[in-house]
Amino acid sequence: MRETLVLTVLGPDRTGLVEVLADRIAEAGGNWEASHMARLAGQFAGIVLVTAEPDHIDQVRAALRGLDGLEVSLRVSTAPPAAPGERVRIELTGADRPGIVRDVARVLAERGVNVEELESSVTSAAMSGEPLFTVRAVLHLPPQLTLAGVRSGLESLSSELMVDLTTG
Repeated sequence: MRETLVLTVLGPDRTGLVEVLADRIAEAGGNWEASHMARLAGQFAGIVLVTAEPDHIDQVRAALRGLDGLEVSLRVSTAPPAAPGERVRIELTGADRPGIVRDVARVLAERGVNVEELESSVTSAAMSGEPLFTVRAVLHLPPQLTLAGVRSGLESLSSELMVDLTTG
């Protein structure tokens, strides 16, 4: 039975990083299954899900050591059974301000919502040029929570906050 490995990768961005990483994983007998990667402030940051036979885990770990300038961590993981509840996608847009991520996270945590994926950015509003905060996320709602409950909690943060929720 194959083991699931979760890798985190961080270091200065440069051309060819993904190729080097993929090559090392494949040559050590690992299979790259899923990933999220981004360039942020000149840094390359990634999370990679790899599967490997148990006798190849040490080879994958060794292959990832010493990648020029990259910090790589590897964790063997067992996926917990699926929790009951609903998965939803959210897009939230509003005026940017310090603490907005903290406030959104607090509203979600108070309702027992698990954040499975989160992507955020700040851009300039088209007409005013004011900073505009946008977050896109995949959330897992507990069975007792409705979309309306999530929406009202988030909208209570600001009258200018637009919240779009979809199931699936």
